[in-house]
Amino acid sequence: MTDQKDSSKGKLTEHDIALQQELIGLDEVNVTREFHSQVYEDAIRNFALSIGDDNSLYCDPDYAASTHWGSVVAPQIMTAIINEPLLGERIPRELKKKTAGLFRGCQTFVSGGTWDWYRPIKPGDRLYSFEGEESMELKESEFGGKSLHIVHRYVKFNQDAQVVGVYRMLRILSERDTAKKKGKYKDIELGEYSKEDMIAFDKAYLQEKPRGAQIRVWDDVAVDDEMMPLLKGPLTVTDVILAHCAGYGLAPYRMLATARIAAKDRVRMPLLYSPNERGILDTSARVHWDTKAAKSVGNPEAYDWGLQREFWLYHAVSDWMGDNAFVVSMHDEIRRFNYLGDMQTLTGKVTKKYTKDGMNLVDLQVVATNQRGEGTAVANATVSLPKTADTAPKLPDVPEELQTKAVKFLEAHKQLKQQKAGK
Repeated sequence: MTDQKDSSKGKLTEHDIALQQELIGLDEVNVTREFHSQVYEDAIRNFALSIGDDNSLYCDPDYAASTHWGSVVAPQIMTAIINEPLLGERIPRELKKKTAGLFRGCQTFVSGGTWDWYRPIKPGDRLYSFEGEESMELKESEFGGKSLHIVHRYVKFNQDAQVVGVYRMLRILSERDTAKKKGKYKDIELGEYSKEDMIAFDKAYLQEKPRGAQIRVWDDVAVDDEMMPLLKGPLTVTDVILAHCAGYGLAPYRMLATARIAAKDRVRMPLLYSPNERGILDTSARVHWDTKAAKSVGNPEAYDWGLQREFWLYHAVSDWMGDNAFVVSMHDEIRRFNYLGDMQTLTGKVTKKYTKDGMNLVDLQVVATNQRGEGTAVANATVSLPKTADTAPKLPDVPEELQTKAVKFLEAHKQLKQQKAGK
C-alpha cells in the first residue's frame, strides 16, 4: 500500500492549498538575518560591482558627497538583501505548525515581483521588516499542469521606523514530476560563441556609460525616448556566484554554510539539501550552477536566480535616470529561464510622462532579450525626476497604514530587546 504522504509529494493538493489560504493576510516579524543587517560604503560598493554596476554614486564616496544625496546611496534594489531580525509578533504557533512543510517536493521558482520605494538607503542604515502572504491563485499551466501563484509581501523600514520600501514577491509552485514529463525545455539551443563574438561583446560593454552626473531633468524627456542597450552575459557560473555573494539567496540557503554549519542547516531544513551523483549532500540551490542538478528538475542547463535579473533590470533604469533621480516603483516579470551561456540584451523606452502627488514622473519599460530572440524578463518602472538640474526629485509619501505598522513593530522590538537585555 502506498503511503498517502509519499503519493502527494510534489503535488499541489487541495489539502495544502486550503492550509495556505489560512496564511493570507497575516503579518509577522521577519526574523531572518540577511547577508547585511546594516550597510556601509563597502557593502554598497561590493553589491553594485557584483551585479556589474560601477556607477560612481554607489562606488565613489568622494564623488557621491558632491551629489544631492550628500553621500553614497545604495542601489534601491539592494533593499532586497538587507534585514536585521525583528523581535515581536509571530503567526500563531498552532497555525505555523500545521502549515509547515506545505507543497513538499514541488518545484518553486521566483517569477519576479513589485517594488515600491519611499526613502533612499545610506551608509549606517539598518533595515527591519514585517512580512506575510498577501494573495494566492491556482492556475493551469500549458506545459506543467497545475501551478500556484503566491504573492508574499515584505515591508522594509529603517532604524527610525521610516518605511524604505515594500516588496511583493511572486513565487510559482509547480508539480515537479509533471513538468519533467512534458519536456518543455528539451529542444533549447544553448549559447556558444566564437572569439570574434566575445570581442564584439567587450566592445559593446565598453561603450556603456551610466547617465551619472549628467543630470536628467523631467522637461528634457519625451515619450518613446529610447534607453541605451545594456548587456548581461554570456551567463557564467561566476555571474551566478557573484549575484549570490552580493547577498541574494543567503537566507535560508547560505552560500557560506559548510562543515558543521551545513550539518546544522540540514537538521533545521533537510528538504533544502539533496545528494549529488556521488551521494554527497549539497544545497538544492545548486541548480543555479550545477548542470546535472538543473537537469534533475527538467532543465537543460543551470540557470540564474530570479532576483538576479531584477538586479539587472534595475541597473538599466539606474543607468538611464542619472544620479539626481529616484525610482518610485518597479514591477518585473521573469518569463523564461536564463541558462549558462545565454546573452541578455536589455533595451527600453519611455512609455509615459506625467505629474502626480507633486512628483514629476516618467514610466519606463525595460525588456531583456536573449540570443535566441526570446524575451526573458520585462520591467515597468516609474522614476521621479527633478524639474531642474539644481533641484531634488520629490520622494513619494508612505501609506499611513504601513507607516503606523512600522512604528508599532519597531517599538515592540525595542521593548523586547530591553527585556532580554535585563534578564
